[in-house]
Amino acid sequence: MTANPGFEPVFCTIIPPHVLDTLAQSDDAALAGPARRTLERDSIERTHRRLTTVIGAPSVSLPKEAAESKPHRTIYDARHKTELPGRKVRGEGEKPGKDATVNRAYAGLGATFDLYLKTYQRNSIDGSGLPLNATVHYGENYGNAFWNGEQMVFGDGDGEIFLDFTIPVDVIGHELTHGVVQYTANLTYFGQPGALNESCADVFGSLIKQYTLGQSASEADWLIGAGLLAPRVTGKALRSMKEPGTAYDDDVLGKDPQPADMDHYVRTGRDNGGVHINSGIPNRAFYLVAEALGGNAWERAGQIWYAVLTGGELAQDASFVDFAKLTVAAARAKYGDGDEHKAVIDAWSTVKVPATD
Repeated sequence: MTANPGFEPVFCTIIPPHVLDTLAQSDDAALAGPARRTLERDSIERTHRRLTTVIGAPSVSLPKEAAESKPHRTIYDARHKTELPGRKVRGEGEKPGKDATVNRAYAGLGATFDLYLKTYQRNSIDGSGLPLNATVHYGENYGNAFWNGEQMVFGDGDGEIFLDFTIPVDVIGHELTHGVVQYTANLTYFGQPGALNESCADVFGSLIKQYTLGQSASEADWLIGAGLLAPRVTGKALRSMKEPGTAYDDDVLGKDPQPADMDHYVRTGRDNGGVHINSGIPNRAFYLVAEALGGNAWERAGQIWYAVLTGGELAQDASFVDFAKLTVAAARAKYGDGDEHKAVIDAWSTVKVPATD
């Protein structure tokens, strides 16, 4: 399956630009300097992504592992520079080395591949065995991680606000899921479709963490990026799917701005129309479905969301209402009018998104 033609190229980072903007304005040079450099680097990479979309990405030769539905991972080390991909430091099947960051990236790519293959019968990000490449130790104190349409890139963080971006496996899963969205619904990265793009990345990033840890819906913390924030930060993660708006409340970062329902939907021109902010609404809807159904969230709840993302009916400019109605239809198609169907309707009702005509 190939990517649908989008309205604009997508460059997706785990840290929202409004968070980096806040840090860049700090009076503390130890915080402002890395944030400003990260914003500048993100701008360059965003431009590169746009040019790649216009010119076309280089063709990729699929390895024999692709036909066998096995991962083909390669980890590179940028050695604190910004040329991609950097020096190869670990290939598929090679033993772990001494660099924990390299080992975490390798394991996170594998965990993502495993969930998609074993649960959704999807062979890698594109469904056809696409090699999974990642670069670590990118830039100097680079405070972000991103999918650039071709590969994963991880910064080491500044040590003051953000730690190593390979620490949370859900961050790895989140960014790679942007690749899945790219090759399926290709949701426009602005406004509500952009927030759905971010939410799908959070949903499957969380499912990858839960799958890796063997957690049920009730056992999971439903946090995105737990372990990424440095000790000085008053917060537990970047986002909470269970309780949007509660992930952090910090003197420097401010308060988590995510709304939990449509009554508090944020209208803004920043962050591509608030894609990292309003994603809290569909995030909570998924959590509510998973919690109501119990068991492993990657099963019934995950199957419904995956069916919508890959089913071909989700428009690139889909609204929350469009997505909600498709999840209701998918629940009925897969499971009839039972608990799953009711859980989906109730969840969207709770977050005040109309899901039925």
